[in-house]
Amino acid sequence: MTKLAITDLDLEGQRVLIRVDFNVPLDDECNIRDDFRIRAALPTVQHVLEQSGTPVLMSHLGRPKGKVVESMRMAPVARRLEELLGVPVVQFDESMAGELPAGGERKAVLLENLRFHEGETKNDAAFAAKLATLGDVYVNDAFGTAHRAHASVAAVTEHFKPDRAAAGFLMMKEIEIFGKILESPDRPMVAILGGAKVADKIPVIENLLEIMDKVVIGGATAYTFLKARGLGVGTSFVEDESLELADAAIGKAALKGIDVVLPVDFVAAQTFAEDVEQQTFNGEIPEGWMGLDIGPATIDLVLKALQGAGTALWNGPMGVFEWQSFAAGTRAVAEALAASTCVSVVGGGDSAAAVKRFGLQDRFSHVSTGGGASLEMMEGKVLPGIAALSDK
Repeated sequence: MTKLAITDLDLEGQRVLIRVDFNVPLDDECNIRDDFRIRAALPTVQHVLEQSGTPVLMSHLGRPKGKVVESMRMAPVARRLEELLGVPVVQFDESMAGELPAGGERKAVLLENLRFHEGETKNDAAFAAKLATLGDVYVNDAFGTAHRAHASVAAVTEHFKPDRAAAGFLMMKEIEIFGKILESPDRPMVAILGGAKVADKIPVIENLLEIMDKVVIGGATAYTFLKARGLGVGTSFVEDESLELADAAIGKAALKGIDVVLPVDFVAAQTFAEDVEQQTFNGEIPEGWMGLDIGPATIDLVLKALQGAGTALWNGPMGVFEWQSFAAGTRAVAEALAASTCVSVVGGGDSAAAVKRFGLQDRFSHVSTGGGASLEMMEGKVLPGIAALSDK
């Protein structure tokens, strides 16, 4: 994907309208609990300042559904951003009234929450046109929202084409990493897929079967595949509507000679809670028990699958990693990938949260900032936020 990059733009004296993903978690006092997404956008913002441009940043925060919600204002983000950048951050309210700093002033501008406006999620042309008046050039550095055809992601670019709508550094890195995985990966290539949302994972698996050498399925996703094969999974999470698709995916893999690794043992409990009695079962899970993590034999299978891998792509935890009693499987995968010399890519979402929780986020080739976006990339879809950028 040869898209215009921020380094292709002349930014001196320009107001640079940048779509970022500052949808950060807040506590009950509206303090930021994790500023990873803010830090991820810093190289692009700092580049604009270094090139004597003025960054005009826009993001959503939470789901206010087109209304002003006081607890979802961008003020906490503005304060943290100012600390990280070391320059003033001017807030611009949701009415977009007032006057922006001139291009080239050494400060940044942060718009109020985009989703205070109904037009944002509707990809409304009028709202997009209003946003476009705030910049001389446009940069998208929000891979986490690139799969959404929203006004600040898609419609706004029409006002900056053909040669003023570019990808920021973070967006370019995501495009390059996933482009290489899908087009010319170092082999052998292993995919590790877990988590829930089986209906989202199956199209990904079907697409990856065209390029993968081995697929490992764990986490809640595995129980649908195991049940599709006729194995007992007790009261584990299963998407019954996806059973036929799961069975078909396994059949397709077999025809292609691709090894699909499924769990062979499970750490289970009778209730979905952290501090409960747990038991490890081999082969099947009896009635009344639910699988909450993969067992030691399965961990060994996953580690064996990773041996000698040239590329490893991981999306989705192996169990309820937020609870120490069911985190062993996810931790083992994270540590194995962190220690590997292969190209290791974490596909955002809960997997990214897990590696951060284990303190391993700096030991991977790439930790994606977009869970849903990375899934759709792996599914082979063209993301609206990328398609909308200027071609190089």
